[in-house]
Amino acid sequence: MSIEKPAALVTGGSRGIGAAIVQKLLARGIPVVILDREAPAEQTDARFVRCDLTDLAATKAALAEIAATNAILWLVNNAGIAAPASLEETTIEDFDKVVAINLRACILSAQAALPAMKAAGKGRIVTISSRAALGKELRTAYSATKAGVIGLTRTWALELAPHGITVNAIGPGPIETELFKSANPHNSPRTQAIIRGVPVQRLGQPEDIAHAADFFLSDGASFVTGQVLYVCGGMTVGVAPI
Repeated sequence: MSIEKPAALVTGGSRGIGAAIVQKLLARGIPVVILDREAPAEQTDARFVRCDLTDLAATKAALAEIAATNAILWLVNNAGIAAPASLEETTIEDFDKVVAINLRACILSAQAALPAMKAAGKGRIVTISSRAALGKELRTAYSATKAGVIGLTRTWALELAPHGITVNAIGPGPIETELFKSANPHNSPRTQAIIRGVPVQRLGQPEDIAHAADFFLSDGASFVTGQVLYVCGGMTVGVAPI
């Protein structure tokens, strides 16, 4: 394993929050590999590797190829899907798909990155959770997996701290991505109700999450690990435990 070509790996980095994080990393001069099902929506200097993260064999192969050509010293587990449904309407097929992307891919990506991180004696892992981890209606699969991400974060933080590797999570509130806007038109009563429920009275932007990730991924965050930062405009105040 060579560490001569260090790079960051961002899953789901082609659009939305992931794309904003990719730009932050590139701005710091860090080479980036995007692992995503779809190509980046905009021109980027990042390397793109196409992969459907629900396909176990394809995911393992893609990660092995990336790890063989780059030392992954920064990992952002951003890829995720929601499959919103009530408990009665949640299917096991949908649940398994959400688990594959929101949890299994995190584990596989971290396992692929660890050899280089351990060899370098340092590393940064950031995983995107959600305020839905605290509970949200119509989100059986999503809230379960996003809460699971927090469990992974805390466990890995303890296991990997002796190797100089930090592990942290970010819990976004409602973020105005293209996916969000397609499901929540700006002038719809539902969207306006969401905005009224945010103490700062606006939706978050992908860059808001990217700023938080940029801190966790920096050298200056070496004494911060096992933490969950809710970037939610104040929505979790009074809900998240101290």
